[in-house]
Amino acid sequence: MTTPIALIDCNNYYVSCERAFDASLVGVPVIVLSNNDGCAIARSAEAKALGIKMGDPIHHLRDKVRQHRIRVLSSNYTLYGDMQRRVIAACEAFARDFEIYSIDETFLDLAGFEDRDLVAHAHEMRDQVRQWTTIPTCVGIAETKTLAKLANAAAKKNPAFNGVADLRDEGVRHDVMHAFPVADVWGVGGATARKLTDLGITTAGTLRDMPMKQARAVGTVVLERLVAELRGVPSAAVEMVAPQRKGMAVTRSFGTPVTTFDGLMGALSQYALRAGEKLRQHGVVAARLTAFFHTNRHKPDRPQYAGSRTVTLHPMTNDSLELIAAARRGAERAWRDGYAYTKAGIMLDDLIAADMRPRTLFEDDTGKRDRLMSALDEINGRFGKWTAVTTSQGFRREWKLRSQMRSPAWTTSIAEVPTVKA
Repeated sequence: MTTPIALIDCNNYYVSCERAFDASLVGVPVIVLSNNDGCAIARSAEAKALGIKMGDPIHHLRDKVRQHRIRVLSSNYTLYGDMQRRVIAACEAFARDFEIYSIDETFLDLAGFEDRDLVAHAHEMRDQVRQWTTIPTCVGIAETKTLAKLANAAAKKNPAFNGVADLRDEGVRHDVMHAFPVADVWGVGGATARKLTDLGITTAGTLRDMPMKQARAVGTVVLERLVAELRGVPSAAVEMVAPQRKGMAVTRSFGTPVTTFDGLMGALSQYALRAGEKLRQHGVVAARLTAFFHTNRHKPDRPQYAGSRTVTLHPMTNDSLELIAAARRGAERAWRDGYAYTKAGIMLDDLIAADMRPRTLFEDDTGKRDRLMSALDEINGRFGKWTAVTTSQGFRREWKLRSQMRSPAWTTSIAEVPTVKA
């Protein structure tokens, strides 16, 4: 018998996190903007009802915002990350293991709870999350991750499920799968969906009934596994240990365009510093670094240029200072004067575990640098990001992201903890 899997998904997550600490946002249209206050990435139900779509640029919404008094907020990822931790803590007593799929979605292994009424179990979990965080959720239950994802979508869209859909029930599964568009099935991309539609496969139900050999011919082994998952055959259990990362990137748009090399290096130094910190957190080193930057592609009437260079890291490293030096070498080779750059980033490839990295014949003792990196991480972890930085990064950072409407760090800064007045 297959162990049931649940997927708990937080509704309108970013908006729900903001509402947890600001009651004036409840019941009114709210949107949260992407990095640099660019476009809508989260909407309340009231904002969706006004026709605001995911990805709508804020400059296209000015009139609607004014007319309907829509509350607009900058994204506050520190808050969202901390609230995710609280959601997971609220779910701990309801599952054996977890796999965090995204900031607002988590798969739960329900082994050991099979004898219970899992729908009632899921409702208790939703109540616990709501009580601890105020965040509303939906839960999908099934034998595989793909079916649990489909169940969750059904629970979110169909009020008849009251927030919990259990696809282990044959009747429910039949109705849901034959009403679910194949293009919306988790793992089906646009090109594959078009191929399937041409074959008359338009729903999750007809995709499930597709012959396995035909599935492989149309979409390789990936689609074949997907069809198996829709039949209730799991291709992967809940992963308790996250797979090792193969690559990593830190990229940002600038709040104001950068026209000088020193300004660009300030941004690249910060990204390289952050990339090194992430490498050390994951216990890996990188073999190659790519530094890139480009102008605003959405303004074709202005001079356009995109530069990037890849630098081999020898020896492989997770030392932030080495990464900054490599980023500078790449940026110097790609730099051109006379352009206004609006985005830059660092990409790292060929990651391997730090203790598996190949040694070089004339390699210096890295003990001192390792201790320096540890001290850097500890200072920035204890006293806040960018407390200790390199000279090339600087403190003014005029290129930093716009976030003029960001809510306070309600849960992570003692100076910004909400005040309750009796």
